[in-house]
Amino acid sequence: MIKQLFPIRHVMGYLASLVLSAAALIVIYGDLSHTANMTVLFITALIQASLQLFVFMHIGESADTKKELYLNIAYALFVGLVTLFGTLFIFVWGWYS
Repeated sequence: MIKQLFPIRHVMGYLASLVLSAAALIVIYGDLSHTANMTVLFITALIQASLQLFVFMHIGESADTKKELYLNIAYALFVGLVTLFGTLFIFVWGWYS
């Protein structure tokens, strides 16, 4: 009975997130090349994002709301990219009036 009430999947996801964050610190404290730094950051970020989506946002659990969840993810990605490239256009490339 207690085994069903304890969220072991969430605890393991949290611990995995901490391990991935610690692995990303290699970029700061390690003496690696730029390519190795970017590779470590890209891989840890990709795994971390997947872990967050599937463990904490319950992407794979329900077939009923799957369409809405993927639509929300696409919208969030769109807003994030517009924000990122809008910031680059304004501050880096000087596209302001």
